Amino acid sequence: MMPSYFEFHCPVKIVCGYKALENLPYELKRLGASRPLLITDLGVAKAGLLNTVTAALQDSEVLIGAVYDQVPADSSVTVVRESAAAYRQGGCDSVVAVGGGSVIDTAKAVNIVVTHGGDDLLRFSGADRIQGPLRPLIVIPTTAGTGSEVTLVAVIAHRRKNVKMAFASSHLYPDVAILDPRMTGSLPAKLTAATAMDALTHAVEAAISLQKNPLSDAYAATAIRLIVENLPAVLRDGSNTQGRLALAGAACFAGIAFSNAMVGMVHALGHAAGALCHLHHGTAMNIFLPHGLEYNLEKRREAIGELLLPLAGSDVYAQTPALVRAEKAIETLRRFQEEVHKLSGLPTRLRDADVPQTMLESIARTALDDGALLFNPEDMTLEEALYVLQKAY
Repeated sequence: MMPSYFEFHCPVKIVCGYKALENLPYELKRLGASRPLLITDLGVAKAGLLNTVTAALQDSEVLIGAVYDQVPADSSVTVVRESAAAYRQGGCDSVVAVGGGSVIDTAKAVNIVVTHGGDDLLRFSGADRIQGPLRPLIVIPTTAGTGSEVTLVAVIAHRRKNVKMAFASSHLYPDVAILDPRMTGSLPAKLTAATAMDALTHAVEAAISLQKNPLSDAYAATAIRLIVENLPAVLRDGSNTQGRLALAGAACFAGIAFSNAMVGMVHALGHAAGALCHLHHGTAMNIFLPHGLEYNLEKRREAIGELLLPLAGSDVYAQTPALVRAEKAIETLRRFQEEVHKLSGLPTRLRDADVPQTMLESIARTALDDGALLFNPEDMTLEEALYVLQKAY
């Protein structure tokens, strides 16, 4: 059904393919940039992935102004200040992020302060607090999960104030996202699985969100199909280039879907469990996803039923009566999770992810304050959140 009103926006140029990275000099030149700051983390640097980036810049007019490779898994204001200082000292004119979600968030935050001056990120925190376009930003993901390369948000921790600052602005969209399977080829199986299930959750929650629309549905369905068709093969053979490329594309498409349709209770619970128990986000998404679908079943029965097509294929979809497609979709998802678990060891229950049962009530209380619940089809109380957590335990 066509909604009476919706908006859809994705201004990011996507360059996708094997050796797509060789387009980096052209894309920088097109944006009027020639001296980028490379932002990454030690894991990416030690894996030698920066060598692939620098090789792509050889024989070009681009000179790397500075490299900052100290981004942690959970970036902070201090990291942003240090990165911005490297940008200024190196006389840089653009930012290239090479990494996962934390690196990309850091790059977005650095772009705010080097464009507008100073180091006070707090004054830009919130929605639409950034005025005017920022410096050129190109993102090269090294994981296939977060979709941060096509989102307008960033999250940075403020340690002294003990808060996580969220930024949302159309000016935070990267100019270009370069998806190259060489950049994800070294990911171990468990992390490959966790990041892919993060992307799958982005797509599924976008497809049942209160803000879903026909365009976000198209991106979500494509992402789901690509993950289901390619993740098991990549887990069996990590050098599967075509599979890696498909997963990178899926994460990107899921990012576009949820940037426009938003996510729901699965992310609310996952954010809380991550903050309180340091549960890896992708692992949390994997654990909570089927429970979120069951919780929203009656409010979104038709939409969940339509997920059966990308999850199971056209034959199963056609052979399943419409009245029970939603239950079949959840059953198919659980079978897929079990296959992923056997191939990677990715946990499907909180107890197997070392989350203490004594923390469930705290997780439930924290989840209720998460903005993702605004877009969840079904309202959730403390008791209901705790019930879902106990089921997931």
